[in-house]
Amino acid sequence: MTPTILIVPGLGSSGPQHWQTLWGRQHPEFFRVEQHDWETPHCSDWMTMLDKTVMQHDPAEVIVVAHSLACIAVAIWAREYKRSIKAALLVAPADTEAAGFPEGTTGFTPIPLETLPFQSLLVASTNDPYVTETRARQLALAWGSDFIGIGEAGHINADAGFGAWDQGLALLKRLY
Repeated sequence: MTPTILIVPGLGSSGPQHWQTLWGRQHPEFFRVEQHDWETPHCSDWMTMLDKTVMQHDPAEVIVVAHSLACIAVAIWAREYKRSIKAALLVAPADTEAAGFPEGTTGFTPIPLETLPFQSLLVASTNDPYVTETRARQLALAWGSDFIGIGEAGHINADAGFGAWDQGLALLKRLY
């Protein structure tokens, strides 16, 4: 059976040139989790929308593709809702506990450090302004995620020069 891919953008949503948006255009069979508030989000609202979208499909066939703040929302959702999904691709998780994290978010701390109840890959760079490589490795270890380091890649977004990000699609296919 072909898995259901849910794209879960982070703070501010993914702009028109972000790889998540480009994947959605290239793959109309992918579904995007929309939020009511992308700029000053409440974690409980994000979890509700994520869960609602997951439950519109067969959860056992869902692969979540989260970026930045959405990675933290997925970890909190996994702890709170205890859904069994197929897998998650967690890209450039934002360290909401670090000094300098953008203000305006509510409820995304503390970051859960329990093993996720599904297979996951965590992708991080060595120079992400929102998470150190050391912290990303700590999260991967705590969550039971396989860690994929991709070198100096910034926040792995359009601002860092990422377009359609074919390497990311290849990583996603590992979760099928």
